[in-house]
Amino acid sequence: NGHEYVDLGLPSGLLWATCNVGATTPEEYGDYFAWGETTTKSDYLSSNCPTYGLSYSELKSQGYIDSEGNLTAQYDAATANWGGNWRMPTKAEMEELIKYCTWDDCTSVKCIGVSKINGNKIILPSGLYWSSSLRNEDNREAYVLYANNSRKPNIDEMDRYWTYNIRPVLSKSFIFKVNIDGNGGVGANSSSLA
Repeated sequence: NGHEYVDLGLPSGLLWATCNVGATTPEEYGDYFAWGETTTKSDYLSSNCPTYGLSYSELKSQGYIDSEGNLTAQYDAATANWGGNWRMPTKAEMEELIKYCTWDDCTSVKCIGVSKINGNKIILPSGLYWSSSLRNEDNREAYVLYANNSRKPNIDEMDRYWTYNIRPVLSKSFIFKVNIDGNGGVGANSSSLA
């Protein structure tokens, strides 16, 4: 859908977008979203966040999350804004990114992760990034990737009404299917177009 990705050689085969939703370069922050919301808004409050305060079972029965506690496509900001098979990463996928990259440059401006597997890199503007994963049975929080303050990124939990960026991901199996069907291809470079 016209968005670039980088193949970091991760064991899962997951491909990470080179930009945030709403950004045109890796260094731009792009748009900010509350968890489970697909559009931006002027005020981010607990009172106007439809997922805040809802339990796991309530979120599941209302279609916000699947049986694994991750946002469904309907409430995924990456899917809603980029289309196709783009989606928000899960907590486990964020943990994989942290584990398989060397984070040699984390400053107040950006974090650069270099793949331990193939040497390709990902640039994240310093800040917090929503995962699609609900924090267990908690009625208020979801997991985020925290990349800031001259340290290696880590996973944290934040209230769902707070506003953070989204860095989309794409399954490599989808890219290979497109290539086989003749509707696109995968380049050998560190970043390609999906």
